[in-house]
Amino acid sequence: MNNIFEIKKFYIFIFVFSLLSLLIALYIEFYLGHSPCKLCVYQRIPYLLTIFITLLGINYYKNLIWLYFLLISFFSSLLLSGYHFGIEQEIFSEFSGCTGNLINITDKNELLKLLNSEVNSCKNVDFRILGLSLATINFLLSFIIFVLILKIIKNEKNK
Repeated sequence: MNNIFEIKKFYIFIFVFSLLSLLIALYIEFYLGHSPCKLCVYQRIPYLLTIFITLLGINYYKNLIWLYFLLISFFSSLLLSGYHFGIEQEIFSEFSGCTGNLINITDKNELLKLLNSEVNSCKNVDFRILGLSLATINFLLSFIIFVLILKIIKNEKNK
């Protein structure tokens, strides 16, 4: 009985963590005026999925499938943020969506729309917390939560 309570608390913690992460990202974007790059926006998707997964996990906590879905969600967050961190550190080159340099534009209206839009480069860090970019913080937190979920799954399987 105690273990079930702990798993429910974990789901609630991950729900609150994911919700706060999204709210902080939106606050930085809309109230502080820092426009996100495309990878920053993509990194929000696993957190949005996690909110729905945790709601199901809270209600159907006896089924381990929700922990596996959380594992996949945070693994995808780890990959996205790791790739973004690699671009910031110039380990990887930016993909064309980060730079806005789309080679195959043949319509002049599309080209004008692209030239008038502001596309933030994924390697430019406009906002830092304690000297770390948001991609770096996301990478570290996603890794920690990924490992925690692995431990919980291992403990549950051993029972």
